[in-house]
Amino acid sequence: MSGPVLARRGFLSATAGLAAALTLAACGGGGGTTAAPSGSAAPSGSTAAAQGWSFTDDRDKKLDLPKVPSRVVAQVGSAAALWDFGVRPVGVFGPHKLKDGSKDPQVGNVDITQVQGLGNVWDEFNVEQYIALQPDLLVSNMYVKGTLWYVPEKSKDTIEQVAPTAGIMLTGKSATEVISRYEELAKSLGADMAGVPEAKARMEAATQELAQFKDLKILMVSGGADAFWIVNPPEYPDIKHLTAAGLNVVTPEKVDEGGFFQTLSWENADEYEADVILYDTRTQALKPEEMMKKPTFAGLPAVKAGQLYPWSAETPFSYQGYATFLEELVANLKKAKPLG
Repeated sequence: MSGPVLARRGFLSATAGLAAALTLAACGGGGGTTAAPSGSAAPSGSTAAAQGWSFTDDRDKKLDLPKVPSRVVAQVGSAAALWDFGVRPVGVFGPHKLKDGSKDPQVGNVDITQVQGLGNVWDEFNVEQYIALQPDLLVSNMYVKGTLWYVPEKSKDTIEQVAPTAGIMLTGKSATEVISRYEELAKSLGADMAGVPEAKARMEAATQELAQFKDLKILMVSGGADAFWIVNPPEYPDIKHLTAAGLNVVTPEKVDEGGFFQTLSWENADEYEADVILYDTRTQALKPEEMMKKPTFAGLPAVKAGQLYPWSAETPFSYQGYATFLEELVANLKKAKPLG
């Protein structure tokens, strides 16, 4: 596997369950009772069978089934989005449980005691447990079209044979586009949409507030043991949403292969000036206190001014998820001021 590919996975995935050295740790997937989707059953009995179910995913793959899927397995990002729309997956895979047994923030509002964990780290997917769940549908995000996030290459063919799969594209999309796709999918699954109008209004209100911070130069970063990543705004739905709303987010002058970010050494962490730094809060990303041990980072004007705030890099693609994310961001930016 090439260096650029490993580096991209290091940023996208290491901070969400893959160690900085990209070693494939084998953690237990954590069992749990399964739960049928809440409000996800379409009209019952012969009506549902007669209607069938159809959905075209972002691989341009049209899925047609004789009845609406009721047993959904999803990658944690997809599970978190669907859960907020009212769909209750029976299983999840990807970072959902921390070492102390508590819930990983990436899994959002999903009750991990009510779903079967099939894998918690990169390249871990318990195919036997997946088959035992008798799934009707698997859902996952995609950073690269055609590649389902956290579905291991080694078992992909087997997984594809068990049940239909649906992929939702993230790269190059805006948050509103991705949320709309999950809304469409959830509606097709018969979700009840409880709380959606209120959350959508909150998200819209918080989005409108972002324009007042247009004079702040903002740098969005993730820290690893041996690398400092500067994210490239156009590639990320959440950052596309922020820039469209008026935020001035620094775009790196040179991005690595794949376009997601620029990799810097910690010695060069002062490559870009900014009034505010938003740091990746995912599980394996370096915490602020760890980054502060790097002299170049600690000397950055934004850091010295205390204008270092969290960035929820994998906020669930739901109105609830984004309302909370944006409200917290607005509250933090109100404390900041230009440093130039």
